[in-house]
Amino acid sequence: MILSGSTSQALSAALAAETGESLAVAEYDRFPDGELLASVPTFDDNRAVVVCATTSSDAHLELLQLQDAAREAGAAEIVTVVPYMGYSRQDSAFKPGQPVSARAVARAISSGTDRVVLVTPHEESVADFFEVPCESVDASSLLADPLPDDLDEPLFLGPDESAQELAERVRDVYGAGDTDYFEKTRDYDTGEVSVRPSDASVENRDVVVVDDIIATGSTMSEAVGALADRGANDVFATCVHPVLTGNARTKLAAAGIEAVYGTDTVERDVSAVSVAPVVADAL
Repeated sequence: MILSGSTSQALSAALAAETGESLAVAEYDRFPDGELLASVPTFDDNRAVVVCATTSSDAHLELLQLQDAAREAGAAEIVTVVPYMGYSRQDSAFKPGQPVSARAVARAISSGTDRVVLVTPHEESVADFFEVPCESVDASSLLADPLPDDLDEPLFLGPDESAQELAERVRDVYGAGDTDYFEKTRDYDTGEVSVRPSDASVENRDVVVVDDIIATGSTMSEAVGALADRGANDVFATCVHPVLTGNARTKLAAAGIEAVYGTDTVERDVSAVSVAPVVADAL
């Protein structure tokens, strides 16, 4: 049976439809003192597939409770699907005394499961932090699906060099266009990010900016603004994980973005495509 965290209900339903497995109805409660309780009173199976995007500290705890509830109800095998893994970007101690938060989170998740499936982690190396078998699946190729069919001489851009491979995958599935990337630098003391456009020609071309995560939207907005200054036509933003915190949507709209597309690893109104097929293949 598939057990859904509150952050992954649409994906869990899509995954149940894709795999033919039944979907247990979880209950999410909060006690007066603020403590959480995630339970699965309808669970009755030998195998549990827990699906929970850990977009908040509450979601992390919810995932651990669902794992434990399934085991308590008699599950002999637990598979945990983490569509979006919170804290995964802190995969090393950037300053003395800091934790490796991705490792701490992975260890906690490992304690209640037999296997883990991640979707397009920010760094593939985070899979090594888990103490149980962990497989990562890539959903970036799905990002071509919601794009308009008639893009004009499209250019697929990664916001930094590490994202160019993502842009290439989307371009390859789309079937036309070129790829390039922006040069991005980050000040780890202030958190400030600066973006310098590459030399690729964007004038009179449609541009698709591809990234794995859009969080605050600041970097993406700066990139889009630079493209507008250089005469680009329509600019689209697409990402696997549409975290979109705070005023990210407003920033992107103000920068002149035509549309934002993401997957349902983080369930937002821009989640235009489901990762259920690639997760189903892994299961």
